[in-house]
Amino acid sequence: MIDALVLSIDIGIDPVIFDEWGIEVTWHGLFTAIGVIIGVAVATAFARREGYEEDTIYNVALCLVIGGIIGARALYVIENFGDFDDDPLDIVRVNTGGISIYGALIGGTIGGWLYVIIRKVPNIPRGADIAAMGGILGMAVGRIGDIINGEHFASDTDLPWGVVYTHSNSPSVIANVAQPQHPAVAYEMIGDIVIFGILLLIFLRVNRAGVTFFAWIFLYGLLRTLVSFLRLDDIVFLGLRTAQLIGIVAMVVGIGGIFYLLRTAPGERFRLRTRRPVPRGEEKPAPEEEPAT
Repeated sequence: MIDALVLSIDIGIDPVIFDEWGIEVTWHGLFTAIGVIIGVAVATAFARREGYEEDTIYNVALCLVIGGIIGARALYVIENFGDFDDDPLDIVRVNTGGISIYGALIGGTIGGWLYVIIRKVPNIPRGADIAAMGGILGMAVGRIGDIINGEHFASDTDLPWGVVYTHSNSPSVIANVAQPQHPAVAYEMIGDIVIFGILLLIFLRVNRAGVTFFAWIFLYGLLRTLVSFLRLDDIVFLGLRTAQLIGIVAMVVGIGGIFYLLRTAPGERFRLRTRRPVPRGEEKPAPEEEPAT
């Protein structure tokens, strides 16, 4: 009876957009690239608002993207190392899909922090806040490709909606997943957008650099922990999946960082913009010395 009430949303789109001359482009890869562009654009807009220099903005963004790509692929390969026994070159073929969002977050964070530490960029926590907002919005866009591809399997749904993949190249069809399943990655996409709204509110209302960044760590850790109960990823420890174990650690780090920052003495809201230089000839005269008595 419950099955009859499920609204099955059929997705019959080929996961591969283009496959010629040894070049394969998937929806997953396309929307990942679009998500990176949008995330960088959003972060750049906020960075300009805070007065960061253009060169600093784009250099940090480049390090974030490079670190994110390396981390995303590296963690995916570690989690699925057995899948690359036949052709080790598949390890570097990121365009065909197979990345870890948590790997992207970890790698991107490391890449960005290394740059700002080496270059001694001022007020690193405020920059981390900005990167967090761009990152979560970019992740939401990237999830569109996951929804089309159907490569993340989820449990059968007993709710009034579900998705069924029908294209012969879809990973779900290849794995003989025929029953309507939870659109788990769509849940995560919606959650990412909600998190962006919360982060934006915190960024504008809370006068503590770094709080937005730690709120992002906590909220995304919570989201992935909950959504992963619906996904059919491998169980690795105590009935939990890799994303859930990382999510629990992220929640502890996030809430700890928030409490630490809020308990310390708040400082004046940081602004990078400097005072307009006074034109020559308009210097403020030095105060006259009082006559000696």
